[in-house]
Amino acid sequence: MQFTKNTSKDKIFSFRKISKIIIAILIILFSLILINQINLPAPVKQIEKILPNENFKTIK
Repeated sequence: MQFTKNTSKDKIFSFRKISKIIIAILIILFSLILINQINLPAPVKQIEKILPNENFKTIK
């Protein structure tokens, strides 16, 4: 039976994984801030539709 030494540096909380997660979170936050800065105009015209009484049904 041969014993093998585990020499991989891939731990659960490796620096590379943590840095990728932090960079992804920063990109998402930055994009949310940019989207929030866009000033879209509010609609000026009111939309109003008059419904006739024929479409309503009385429920008893």
